[in-house]
Amino acid sequence: MKYFWIQLLLIVGSVSMALVFIRTWGQAKNRAWKRLAFSAFVVVNVYAVLRPTDVTWLAQLLGVGRGTDLVLYVMVLAMGFLTLNTFLRFRSLEKKITDLARTVAINEGVRHNDERLEAKAVVPQPATPDSAAATAAEAEAGADADSVKA
Repeated sequence: MKYFWIQLLLIVGSVSMALVFIRTWGQAKNRAWKRLAFSAFVVVNVYAVLRPTDVTWLAQLLGVGRGTDLVLYVMVLAMGFLTLNTFLRFRSLEKKITDLARTVAINEGVRHNDERLEAKAVVPQPATPDSAAATAAEAEAGADADSVKA
């Protein structure tokens, strides 16, 4: 009963983290091994809070000395993992955003060029009697070619 309040606070914090993580499972694409690792972390955390002498025993067995030192070393490793994981995720997202921006820029450039070229092609030429007759002759020739193909 001596450490009840701090134990209660630590357990509530661990369970709260677990609930937040579980609620985001459907929203974020968490890999199965991350889910299992986080679940194991929460279970070990609750156990360590309830049985601190066992953590000290394990630390002495591993040659660390105190349980708090063992917890500190494990947290340093976990922080390194989280930092590396976040860095790799950001790098992946930056690459995806760059590829997306390039694709959008290329598509916009093609669209802009198509609009510009169509606008030039649609510009009406002043009609002269000779050009109107030539255009009519070309249209008949095209119609004859289409009927032959059919």
